[in-house]
Amino acid sequence: MVLSQFTSADDKQCLKDFFTVKKNVYPVGRLDYDSEGLLILTNDTSLNHKLLHPGFLHRRTYLAQVEGAITGAALSTLQQGVTITVNGSAYHTAPCSAALLSEQPEVPQRNPPIRYRKNIPVSWVKITLTEGKNRQVRKMFAAVGFPVLRLIRYAIENITLGDMQPGDIKTLPVNTINKQLFGK
Repeated sequence: MVLSQFTSADDKQCLKDFFTVKKNVYPVGRLDYDSEGLLILTNDTSLNHKLLHPGFLHRRTYLAQVEGAITGAALSTLQQGVTITVNGSAYHTAPCSAALLSEQPEVPQRNPPIRYRKNIPVSWVKITLTEGKNRQVRKMFAAVGFPVLRLIRYAIENITLGDMQPGDIKTLPVNTINKQLFGK
């Protein structure tokens, strides 16, 4: 597990422990310490602004492994939006798409592995949001009674993990990024 920033906190490993990048390159849209997946690094302040400002809605797709056999009712509630706590206040999330995956996705092994309980089933759900509040996906699943065991950001708009593995870094030209993120 790694902090998705270039400065360490609480003696946790961070991006600088694994990558050397040019000056003024920053992660856009952090991942929680216990989450995994796609992270965009850039020195483009315009891109940073477009991806972080709530006025620019863009899709973020996650694969969530949740504890329990998730129900259709829970998925429907997620899709309509749920009330979570953000900065100490109640917040109703925007509608999203959420679908049960019929089988476990092919994802790299997690290090450290998630807790395993022989008698409790798990479900994998693909969820796509257009907003990004702190720990939102985890809070949403908790609100419908299915705690998240593993959370992987798979895509931001049309940029996906594809076959990338933990620790991989891929350089994309600015025009490719703009086309995949904003259709321009």
